[in-house]
Amino acid sequence: MAYSSSEKVALVTGGSSGIGFATAEMLLQGGARVLIIGSNENKGLNALEKLRQYKNTVKFKAIDVSKPCECKKAIEYAVAEFGRLDILVNSAGQYIEKPLVDVTGEEYDRIMDVNVKGTYFMCKYAAFELIKSGGGAIVNVSSDAGINGNFFCSTYCASKGAVTTFTKAIALELISHNIRVNCVCPGDIFTPMFEKQLANVVNKSEYIKRIVGVYPIGRIGKPEEVAKVICFLASDEASFVVGAVWSVDGGLTVY
Repeated sequence: MAYSSSEKVALVTGGSSGIGFATAEMLLQGGARVLIIGSNENKGLNALEKLRQYKNTVKFKAIDVSKPCECKKAIEYAVAEFGRLDILVNSAGQYIEKPLVDVTGEEYDRIMDVNVKGTYFMCKYAAFELIKSGGGAIVNVSSDAGINGNFFCSTYCASKGAVTTFTKAIALELISHNIRVNCVCPGDIFTPMFEKQLANVVNKSEYIKRIVGVYPIGRIGKPEEVAKVICFLASDEASFVVGAVWSVDGGLTVY
């Protein structure tokens, strides 16, 4: 099911793969015009080619969201190409799994720059255009790590916890402009980020079995399962949903 986003203009960060790609796909199916952005141009162009099999109302722009000036450029490009902005989905993210005592300053900065600074400044510059449009929706992708702590994930947890509380703060601030802000908190999802997490694991099947064991639902999620929730929150169907922190994690954070 694709929630109606007919004629709306959406910008999806991290739209080249994973949750971002699945979200862009569903928004297109719902009738939106979509700009996907990502830091890797080759991956972005490959994603663009796949998405254009559905509709031609999609574009790609290579953007590094860790740089505020690039965030501004992304919003300006969307408006220049499509005339306005109605929906922002912040799906770009970086992951690190490392003991606190081993995390370097460079690693910490990279995670915070993409996950926190990128989300912050995309929201800031989008807000200007959404106010001009008379309102809209922002959906930030946080994580179960933005709700609960986890072993060897202190940096990632700190970044996603920031996204979760930042979402609530600007939801209060922007609703007077008819801009609804919410976030989703996925658990483990089969995405390129998850595959990267598996890269150095010797016994992958045993590792996945151990992860699956902590999920009440008994499995890991799929990108489209998160994308459906994002598209709902971005749609007019969610008109009374403001500042929500929506877990999409198979029951992981129920404990």
